[in-house]
Amino acid sequence: MVTPETSDERVKKLDELSTGFLYAVSSSSTTGANKNMSDVKAYLQRLRGLDLKNPVLVGFGIRDKQSFNDACQYANGAIIGTAFIKALGTSVSIEKSVKQFMDGILG
Repeated sequence: MVTPETSDERVKKLDELSTGFLYAVSSSSTTGANKNMSDVKAYLQRLRGLDLKNPVLVGFGIRDKQSFNDACQYANGAIIGTAFIKALGTSVSIEKSVKQFMDGILG
């Protein structure tokens, strides 16, 4: 995990030691909080400019189709946590809820 406060040197070291992907926490606030992705654009562009070997996935504040698409403009992908768990929490059918949630994000 890296944050906007993580130095370039530390990001590069974490990238060197990692396999899979780097999780870019979108801000220093808590997960699930409402965020405007334009606030983190410069941070994600900074990470992109570091020529990292691992893809960068952004998380925290990704909650719907718009925030997912916004995040994917500046990163290799996005992680939805809290909104997904909330969608499952009110469900009688997990399979139906997962499909409905994913259709809402990708459809």
